[in-house]
Amino acid sequence: MRYAWDAIRRRPGRSALTGLGIGLATGLVVLLLALSAGVQTSAATLAYASGVDLLATSNASGTSGLLTGDLPPIPDSHALATEIPAVDPNVVSASPWYIQDLVFGNGSLRSDALNASVPSGWGPTQSGAVGWIPSDNSGIETPVLYDGTGFTYPGDPHYANGSYDGRLTHQIVLDQALAGVLGVGVGGTVWAEPSSTSSNATLAGWYANATEFDVVGISGPFWLVPSALLAFVYLSELQSVYDAANPSTDYSTLILIHLQDPTDPSSDQATIHRAFPELLVVTLAEILTEIQHEVSVYRTFGVLIGAIGLAVAALLTTTILQMSVDDRSRELALLRAVGYPRARIGVLVAEEALLLSAFGLGVGLPVAWGAGTAINAFLIRTVGDLPAGFSFVSFDAPVILAGAGAVAAVGLLAAAAPAARAMLLPVAEELRAP
Repeated sequence: MRYAWDAIRRRPGRSALTGLGIGLATGLVVLLLALSAGVQTSAATLAYASGVDLLATSNASGTSGLLTGDLPPIPDSHALATEIPAVDPNVVSASPWYIQDLVFGNGSLRSDALNASVPSGWGPTQSGAVGWIPSDNSGIETPVLYDGTGFTYPGDPHYANGSYDGRLTHQIVLDQALAGVLGVGVGGTVWAEPSSTSSNATLAGWYANATEFDVVGISGPFWLVPSALLAFVYLSELQSVYDAANPSTDYSTLILIHLQDPTDPSSDQATIHRAFPELLVVTLAEILTEIQHEVSVYRTFGVLIGAIGLAVAALLTTTILQMSVDDRSRELALLRAVGYPRARIGVLVAEEALLLSAFGLGVGLPVAWGAGTAINAFLIRTVGDLPAGFSFVSFDAPVILAGAGAVAAVGLLAAAAPAARAMLLPVAEELRAP
């Protein structure tokens, strides 16, 4: 290795340029791998910390529907909340969630609409909405309430054991982002409707048909429903807003299942599916596999881009090493003359290549880390309302090892042709050369 170091030291400019080229290519590869690893790692961490061990949806949706949000309605949802634990004693809670889009308006917009003085560009705000049974989420992570008392009635009062003639609470919890857009806080009032209005002239009519809700809480963002704006209401009351609520429209789109013993969720999955064949029951591992499949598509493109960068770096290194061999041809011939075997000469060239690659790794890792930190901060600011601990970038051990492996591969590939040239130098001609 001393000979390789001496060869690099004697040509500092050329060696620095080669190391920089390898470093930039390595940094690009490591950064692309860290981006894909960050999304997968964060998704897995959040999923396993959520308390959701199984997810059930309509059999018509397919596993991919959980990622795309294409979820057909599940009928008889209130009944399933008690029937699923009844058939599987390992189920602690089976919480039906009805996820839909709603359009929200606040009191000031309503006042302007009634007075026909709505400013240009003003209008209702579209948001995601979740209908659930707030007291029926035992063991499942739910949004953190930052302000207000939250829902004050246990169960789902309006459902009233399937009669749908119980009291309407008209209570709603908004996440911070939606509360900020609407400009309301705890104690305020909002109106909600499934459809929007076509113009300000019809806004008063929109309010007349909308349902009025009292804001009883402001929560943090919730990662499980990918919406920057989100509201929570009682399940039967969202059904009332979206449909003429009655036993025939007792819909949800997801059922979140928490297990007492989650060590073998596939067993519970099979038990629930046998009892309710109309449901598609999936484990967290299956969902994460789907996420990994989606991320792998982008990862493949990233690897191809990185491979191009590494190929360019390898060609640059090969060229530099060829020049180095030509510059030191008499030295190498002299080493052969004093007894160095051909294989040892090849190893000397390979050592120089690996040393250059090591310099590149020393440059590439800090570059990747700095760029990744900046990109992660930018994406978090841009996307907003992400759960605590979420990161788009993860420099874990497999990512670092992949970068080191890529650097070693560049060095060895780049050394092949120059090493062969050095091993085949004609000793006598080189020593006689002026």
